[in-house]
Amino acid sequence: MNVLIACDSFKDGLPAMEVCKAIAKGIHLANPAIQTQLLPLADGGEGTAEILTYHTNGQWVQKKVQDPLFREIWANYGLAKDGKTAFIDMAQASGLQLLSPAERNPLYTSTYGTGQLILDAMQQGVEKIVLGIGGSATNDGGMGMARALGYHFKDKKGNRLQGCGADLSKVSVIIPPKVDLPTIEVLCDVTNPLYGPQGAAYSYGRQKGGDDPMLELLDRGLQNLASRVKEQLGVEGAAVAGAGAAGGMGYGAMVFLKASLHSGIGAVMHYTHFAAHVKAADLVITGEGKIDEQTRQGKLISGICQQAMAHNKPVIAFCGALLASPRLVREIGLTAAFSIQTHPTSLEEALLQTAQGLCDVAFHVCKTIDIYPGRHQTF
Repeated sequence: MNVLIACDSFKDGLPAMEVCKAIAKGIHLANPAIQTQLLPLADGGEGTAEILTYHTNGQWVQKKVQDPLFREIWANYGLAKDGKTAFIDMAQASGLQLLSPAERNPLYTSTYGTGQLILDAMQQGVEKIVLGIGGSATNDGGMGMARALGYHFKDKKGNRLQGCGADLSKVSVIIPPKVDLPTIEVLCDVTNPLYGPQGAAYSYGRQKGGDDPMLELLDRGLQNLASRVKEQLGVEGAAVAGAGAAGGMGYGAMVFLKASLHSGIGAVMHYTHFAAHVKAADLVITGEGKIDEQTRQGKLISGICQQAMAHNKPVIAFCGALLASPRLVREIGLTAAFSIQTHPTSLEEALLQTAQGLCDVAFHVCKTIDIYPGRHQTF
């Protein structure tokens, strides 16, 4: 029996590779004869660059950049083994996790550091940049990123703007640089436009520290940026699905970098050759921290199930919180789903027990399969 273990990280609990290893340990305790293949995955958000670098046998590059509040930090990005593709997570330089709760304010945060990572990758001579834009602390429409790449933004008095959320409403003049850009693919699985009730500010600004007056100011600022870009650069894109992702970084990447938006899950499937791995497996085991209604709406497990169904392969999922009815589990495309929680406990304790819980559930599931030798392909 060949089991493909294809898992995302359990957020705050265990990285994707360690999740896969814990499941494999449980499987081999149950039956050492079972063949396992470990395929750590991501959904296009935080951690995607590291996963894609791993699967392309690449190297991790460290660069000193500025964080969302313009403080110097070390951030990383990946280079594929052939040196032609760079993998960048916006969260490395511009992520919410880089700020304490008291520091979070989308008026003052910037994507400048992400621009510095992009610039460094360009100086490495890459032909393509794959940019994941999940987990941002920013709402600057990509201004900071663009400024790091040579764009100048000025107010009505001719003063140069720093490129943070508060500057959006001040933009009067945009001066683009003369620069040769590689192909840039942005990984984005949300459909928000740049501004409006479903736009960047109102949808995500509050979790970045914004209050009602801030959100209104940011939304008006994004409208102003889009107007100036349209009249001075001749580019539109505010209404494109995904333009509002990551505080408008989806929009900024399109208009300033000529980037295209792509499904994060689709890109991960492509770079990991996921379809070929599924075809060779008898069973797929996957997992993530929570399985609920959102799992059906484009999360990684949904993408895994779609690929598995195409090859008529069963998928079993492990999770921390199982908030899905049997009907929803089947609608997602799963054969079955199991929580790794076995007793009431605090979140902190549950996170510490993630590896053991995965190992234990994998053991019991595989022991159950062993009761019916030769029937594992039917499920």
